[in-house]
Amino acid sequence: MAPPRSIFERLVLEKGDLVAYRVDAIVNAANSSLLGGGGVDGAIHRAAGPQLVEACRALGGCAPGDAKITPGFGLLARHVIHTVGPIWQGGQRGEPETLASCYRRSLTLAVEYGLRTIAFPAISCGIYGYPVDDAAAIAVRQVHTFLENDDRLQNVILVCFSTDTFEAYRRAKTRLGDG
Repeated sequence: MAPPRSIFERLVLEKGDLVAYRVDAIVNAANSSLLGGGGVDGAIHRAAGPQLVEACRALGGCAPGDAKITPGFGLLARHVIHTVGPIWQGGQRGEPETLASCYRRSLTLAVEYGLRTIAFPAISCGIYGYPVDDAAAIAVRQVHTFLENDDRLQNVILVCFSTDTFEAYRRAKTRLGDG
């Protein structure tokens, strides 16, 4: 039997295109309608095909900080976990708590559905304007804490589209002790 993998072996940072990941679930940084948009959300909807919007329509939207799940349809990922991140308004309107909740709810939903691998984008760091260094610290801390307390997820991949975002996430992971 293989020795248990450390949290830092299970919390993986990669630079890449989230839509191309073959995992149990990718996380969609969605808007509250769940019916598609720009950025990651639009790319996921285009790759998944028209069945995704129909499945999302049946969910009736999603509140910021919450998460809902659908099949992946035309994606390599079997499922899509949709979560609505906060729009940055200076950090004094609950944005950090809402962003942390996005990660916790998505991870909890993955475990509830028996999933073992999940890949996240940098939630709220695009058009929603969340400062990348702050968002990275929250993301890495929430995933690390979750993995400390639950060993059912084999891999949680934080997928960064740009080098700058990847470096922010790498710094956040290093601050937690994986240097």
